[in-house]
Amino acid sequence: MGLKTAEQLRAARAVLRITQRDLADLSGVSAPTIKRLEKMDGPLGVQMGTLQKLQDTLEDAGIEFIPENGGGSGVRLRRRSAG
Repeated sequence: MGLKTAEQLRAARAVLRITQRDLADLSGVSAPTIKRLEKMDGPLGVQMGTLQKLQDTLEDAGIEFIPENGGGSGVRLRRRSAG
């Protein structure tokens, strides 16, 4: 699956409790670009390289992207393994 929508981007950042600036610093994507993307509704209109940087950063921080399953796509925090 992966990062597909502006809603997922906003939700992932909220789950992690990080700012747009934090995500920019972690991903190498500019804060104005993240702000522009988060203002969208639906599918993200962005270059594949930018999308991949954001997705990799969010996944490394523990986000799982949930596929469309009739209820809409979403995000969740990956369960930490015991031990």
